[in-house]
Amino acid sequence: MMALQLLEFPLAREDSGKAPAFPAEDVANFRKCSRYCCITFFIQQDLLHMHLDTIDMRILSEIQEDASLTNAELAARVGLSASPCLARVRALDAAGIITRRVALLDPMLLGADVSVFIQVTLEKQTEALLDVFEAAMAGFPEVMECYLMTGDSDYLLRVVVRDTVALQHFIVDRLSKTRGVANIRSSFALKQVKYKTALPLEELASPRARR
Repeated sequence: MMALQLLEFPLAREDSGKAPAFPAEDVANFRKCSRYCCITFFIQQDLLHMHLDTIDMRILSEIQEDASLTNAELAARVGLSASPCLARVRALDAAGIITRRVALLDPMLLGADVSVFIQVTLEKQTEALLDVFEAAMAGFPEVMECYLMTGDSDYLLRVVVRDTVALQHFIVDRLSKTRGVANIRSSFALKQVKYKTALPLEELASPRARR
């Protein structure tokens, strides 16, 4: 998922005979958007070929709240017998809608007391540097989320560490030494007001799927 903002490009006057002059920041943002938006578009187009009905949505709602449900328990909750329920779950798996099943851990009980949001700006917004940075973030276990952004910074990270000493080690010894990194800005989360992993399926469902 990408965080997007409206990009406004200046238009040339019809009588000027000159091409519009695009600000460098807007051109860079457009390149970053086009890098991922095209991929997202084709994925969404593929998903349109699989029609999700009300029962599919109920199955998804149940398992994203509790992935430990047995097939028999899930079938009972959605009003199906075991075999049709299992067939639907397998179809959702095959379509890539269900990507994986995991257990959610309590970070505080495991010592992950510090949650930090870090904005990273690269020296240049080139394909090569974007690839290098993203590969590095994929290899850092402290990085829980990483988003390519428009605006002043290139990336937004959510990092979880045990304390400020560990955060300093991560930023100074690892993040800042990643090739292409030019600027780092961090903000501590004082309190987690809301956190969820379950998607708002009812709000995301198309009018056709709600029937």
